Amino acid sequence: MKNKYKNIKIASILGMIFNIILAIMKGIVGFFTMSQAMIADFYNSFSDVFSSLMTFIGNHISSKPRDKDHNLGHGKAEYIFSFVIALVSIQLGISIFRSSLFDNTIIKFSWLLIIVNIITIVVKSGLFIYTNKISKKYNNILMLANSLDHRNDVLVTSFNLISSVLLYFGISYIDRIVGFGIGIWIIVQGVQILITSYNVLMDKSLDDSLKYEIINLVKSHKEVKRLNHFNATPIGYRYQISFTIFVDGNLTTFESHEIANHLEEEIHEKFKDIYLTVIHVNPM
Repeated sequence: MKNKYKNIKIASILGMIFNIILAIMKGIVGFFTMSQAMIADFYNSFSDVFSSLMTFIGNHISSKPRDKDHNLGHGKAEYIFSFVIALVSIQLGISIFRSSLFDNTIIKFSWLLIIVNIITIVVKSGLFIYTNKISKKYNNILMLANSLDHRNDVLVTSFNLISSVLLYFGISYIDRIVGFGIGIWIIVQGVQILITSYNVLMDKSLDDSLKYEIINLVKSHKEVKRLNHFNATPIGYRYQISFTIFVDGNLTTFESHEIANHLEEEIHEKFKDIYLTVIHVNPM
C-alpha cells in the first residue's frame, strides 16, 4: 500500500512539472501568434497542472490510515478531488468553446507553433504510458483521470499540429475549429469524471458481475444453506461488503463462525477490490 501512494505521488509531481513547462511554452507562443488552438491548448495544460495538484493532495489525504473519526479510512478523498477536477474542467471547456467561437483576432504563423506541438506530443505520450500503467496497477481513479488527461492531450495536440501546418499554407479557419473542438473535448471528459466521482460519493454498489461472482463463490460452499442481505459500499477505490449466511443450526457457535472466517479470507484473497467483508451468521 505504501508503494501505491509513493508511486502516485511521484507521478503527480512529474505531471505538474512537465505540465507547467508545457503551459508556459504554449502560453508564450499562443498569445504571440494569437492561435486559438494553441491558446486553448495552453488553458488545457493549465488545467492539467491543476489536476496534477489535486491528484497530489487527494492522494496524500486518502493515504492516511483509518482513525477514530474515519473508521473506514480516507479513501473517498480521491473522489472528492476528482469531482473538483471535473467541475473545473467543464468550466474551462466552456470558456475555450466561447473564445474560439467569438474571437476574430488575426492569427500569425510561426514555426514555434509546430515545434511546441511536437514537443508536447512526445512528452505527453511518455506521461500517458507511465500514468496508465500506475492507474491499472493500483485501480486509482485520480491517476486514471490524469492518465486520460495525458492521452487526450496527445490527441488534441495532434489536431493542433495539423492546424499549425495548414496555417503555414494560409488556411487559418481550421485553427478556430480545433480550438472549438478542444473546448468540447474538455467538457466531455469533465462530465465523464464527474459521473464516476458522483456514483462513488453517492455509494453506488459494485457492478453486478463482481457481485454475483462473490455470491457464487459463497454459495459454492456446501456449509452455506442460504445467503441474503448482500450490501456493498465503496471505500475509496475498493468496497466494504456485508451479507448474511444461513448454516446448519446444529453447529456450535465456534464452528459456524469459522465458516464465516474462512469465507472472509477467501474473498479477500481472490477479490482485490474488496476492502472489508462483514458476514452475519444465522442458524437454519
